[in-house]
Amino acid sequence: MSDEQALLAVEREIALLFRRGRARVGELSRQVHPELEGMGYSMLGFVEQAGKVRLTDIGAHFSVGKATVSRQVKALEEIGLLAREIDPLDRRAALVSLTEDGTARYLRVRDARTARFRELLETWPQDDVVRFADLLVRFNDLTEEPAGS
Repeated sequence: MSDEQALLAVEREIALLFRRGRARVGELSRQVHPELEGMGYSMLGFVEQAGKVRLTDIGAHFSVGKATVSRQVKALEEIGLLAREIDPLDRRAALVSLTEDGTARYLRVRDARTARFRELLETWPQDDVVRFADLLVRFNDLTEEPAGS
């Protein structure tokens, strides 16, 4: 395979992965809550990992503006998945965290998703799984937008 063919194959497979991923996030969102949108599912994952987090940190992580974050957080609060509180270190800012119900719903779906990955990769040697994870990290590091762009 030539260098050009290899690059085209990578581009084609990444595009397929993204298309499937977008569709899958919609399915996962509805499994967490029927009114949850895809962006909301991703936000729940970020907040679950981060714990209590500022709205500005959510915006920076997803490269979206304050208005988008505020709308998403409000929707997640309204369906009982996120709770907002005043940041004790800066009373002008708010912190959000998953509610007990939000945590339970998100973890149930995430654990099922993880089990599916386990099934998909169970025939791969462990070294291949580790290498695949390393390569994905390297690729994602390359595609991260520099600050201020």
